[in-house]
Amino acid sequence: MSSAIVHLLRHGQVHNPDRIVYGRLPEFRLAERGQEMARVAAQSLAQRRDEQGARIVHLAASPLLRTRQTAQPVAEALDLQIHPDERVIEPWNHFEGLHVDAAELAKPVHWPHLINPLRPSWGEPYRSIVARMAEAALAAGRRAAEIGGDGAEAVIVSHQLPIWLTRLSAEGRTLPHDPRKRQCNLGSLTSLHFSDLDSGRRPTVTYAEPSAHLYSGVNQLPGS
Repeated sequence: MSSAIVHLLRHGQVHNPDRIVYGRLPEFRLAERGQEMARVAAQSLAQRRDEQGARIVHLAASPLLRTRQTAQPVAEALDLQIHPDERVIEPWNHFEGLHVDAAELAKPVHWPHLINPLRPSWGEPYRSIVARMAEAALAAGRRAAEIGGDGAEAVIVSHQLPIWLTRLSAEGRTLPHDPRKRQCNLGSLTSLHFSDLDSGRRPTVTYAEPSAHLYSGVNQLPGS
């Protein structure tokens, strides 16, 4: 029986002056405040190691630029290599590249993508997102236990929706939800505590916002 903790770190604020849905577009990078959020998250994890003796031994990240940039300070603070993982990437989004407002949503071309709450506008079904995230989290936890022994920890840098759906699933809640009520802010840590990685039992979840002091004036809407 092996236990592990897997921290799901949401990337920091993205430079997006036109407020478009950037989805998987490759060029979107962290804003200056997003870079600071990444540094604060790294400091929080390093403090966990130094003050609580946490053995954080594995780091994975979505291959998109904003997640890789968020992972870099963590890698430097914890002396870890960043392992790209396609399973934790942002879902594909029908509205990718668009500024979505009432006028845009009124266009009939979008209506077929707004019908089914189980397969929303971004195209990928919720259960598909949860399945790949769960697979990645278990793999990271097992890798951490392999490297650091029972109770070791891993970090995965991902995106708001995949992290939030993973939490909903872990807590046994329904996946359809109000996007405005997601508790997964920029630079936040959603931590999955696995008591036994091979038991099939759901992990318990804790949540922290080390960058909360940087949120003033920052757009926290879904997709931001």
